[in-house]
Amino acid sequence: MKSDRLLSILLLLQTRGLVPAAELAERLEVSVRTIYRDVEALSAAGVPVYAERGRHGGIALLPGFRTDVTGLTADESRALFVLAAQGAHSALGLDEALGSALRKVMAALPEPHRPGAELTSRRILVDPARWMKAPGPAVDLDALNSAVFTDRRVRLRYRHSGTTEPRTYTLDPYGLVVKAGIWYLVADHRGAPRLFRADRVLSAAVTDDPVRRRAGQELADVWEVLRRQVEDRPAEVCVTARVSQERLDLFLRMHGSRLTGEPVPEEPDAAGQQAGAETSRGIRVELALGSLTAVRVLLAFGESVEVLSPPEARAELARAAAEIVALYGTGAVSPASAGGRG
Repeated sequence: MKSDRLLSILLLLQTRGLVPAAELAERLEVSVRTIYRDVEALSAAGVPVYAERGRHGGIALLPGFRTDVTGLTADESRALFVLAAQGAHSALGLDEALGSALRKVMAALPEPHRPGAELTSRRILVDPARWMKAPGPAVDLDALNSAVFTDRRVRLRYRHSGTTEPRTYTLDPYGLVVKAGIWYLVADHRGAPRLFRADRVLSAAVTDDPVRRRAGQELADVWEVLRRQVEDRPAEVCVTARVSQERLDLFLRMHGSRLTGEPVPEEPDAAGQQAGAETSRGIRVELALGSLTAVRVLLAFGESVEVLSPPEARAELARAAAEIVALYGTGAVSPASAGGRG
């Protein structure tokens, strides 16, 4: 609708200042000609908007002009009160600011929308923490946050996973990302995109040097590249396994992301067919693992999961099982030693 588009243009100009007409057209999925017609409509309605021509021109509002127009619909009002990243505000020290902002938004909402927004805040709760996840180390985001918002380079002492000695980096930050409750710094190191977990930063210092980001790159663009590098990493080992029907649900919850196809029920073996068995021997699954040693995670399921192939994976599990036997010994445990003295 044209009225929604006019309001969107107004809010974008209030937020961004000078915005190229082509960018407005792309955001609102209309032609540049339509944008200029909308600008004329806003001007006719008394909004002090103007078009600045030239290579670095665009659409802008006269300095100092503000409006309290919100134009929020009922669904938009409710959406503001579904806080999908509650932990993020705490880490940034913005809990009080968030509460204050929401109170102001509630006061500014049209009267008919307030009950729905208030009810949403009481009926919908988003907890980003995973079940039974041990609390991670405290994360100090102050220096990282400062570097991001002052457009300064940051110097880190950083400990990589699996190492004991930290390394030092001078980075050009794009921004911070919180994913599944874990904070990451997205930055360039020597012109290449890198990802740094905030809880592995041993120290951080903002330098006086201005940031040197690659032209045309924003946080969302760089994050998408890094995210794909992690998620699209080719698997080194493809494993076929048999999972018992009773443990399949738990198996899928823990390793469903590693599946390369749908689980397939196996046919009963000859003995089962002769006995008239109606249930299958198990469920066959195909998994993609990052390394051969990663197959050891399946030992947690004991006899409920059997790796069928490749032979190297079965051999790796046999080695792991032998190591466990060597650790705990092969002798039977007597009732007295298991239960203590009677």
